[in-house]
Amino acid sequence: MIRGRFGDLLPRLGSALVLVAVGALDLWVGGAWFLALVALIVGAMLWELAHLVHPAQRAPARAAMGLAGASAIVSGALTTPAALAVPLAALLPALVALAALPAGRRVFALYGSLAVLAGLALWHVRASPGGDGLGWTLWLIAVVVASDAGGYFVGRIAGGPKFWPRVSPSKTWSGTLAGWVGAAAVGGVGAGMMGLGGGALAGATALAVVLACAAQAGDLWESALKRRAGVKDSSNLIPGHGGVMDRFDGMIGAAALMGAVALATGFPLRIAG
Repeated sequence: MIRGRFGDLLPRLGSALVLVAVGALDLWVGGAWFLALVALIVGAMLWELAHLVHPAQRAPARAAMGLAGASAIVSGALTTPAALAVPLAALLPALVALAALPAGRRVFALYGSLAVLAGLALWHVRASPGGDGLGWTLWLIAVVVASDAGGYFVGRIAGGPKFWPRVSPSKTWSGTLAGWVGAAAVGGVGAGMMGLGGGALAGATALAVVLACAAQAGDLWESALKRRAGVKDSSNLIPGHGGVMDRFDGMIGAAALMGAVALATGFPLRIAG
């Protein structure tokens, strides 16, 4: 029974280790290297979206991935934070092609637009001059991972009522609530380590729960897109995880919200700065 429930755990862990190693190195180095990684991830998501929309046509997918590769090369040649936003913006033409789809498929273009905005937001958090950008990027990633891990393990073990079976048959209320609790715990501890206390610490802990909700919303949206396309995974690029969208769907929602909060209020980036 346990093996059946966690049959995909080993390939998931193996792929996760590779992703963590590459991501950690680029995150630590920052600058053009980190933006290049973000650009490639966003480009891969657009590639998968193009395949979901046009399964028999490879031209849109090639165009999306070509833009991603070009953006990565350009990002390596740029040095100023303002200029480094240009490569991700270069991915937008791929969204124009998706926007020309019939009305029933435009939701794919909206998701792709959110992915681009999330990439820009993630870069903004990492490059933030008003606080510890590296620390808060790690905090955001830890919150999303805690939400995802809590939902995965508790949902598989405890089971129970389904959260939204028409969209995602495997997600349960027990896993959803566990994701909120895990995000609150990790977010609170991480914010404390970042130097926050009192009301700011409580605010960061609450923000972590809201980010977990945003991450779960991104996950559900991607599940709905796959159901529309009639596929189980967005692609098979990552063993045990399916596609890039399958792995980073939660980060799309959380990063976009985190970037919006940071731009609008400066919280929590400037609190510890």
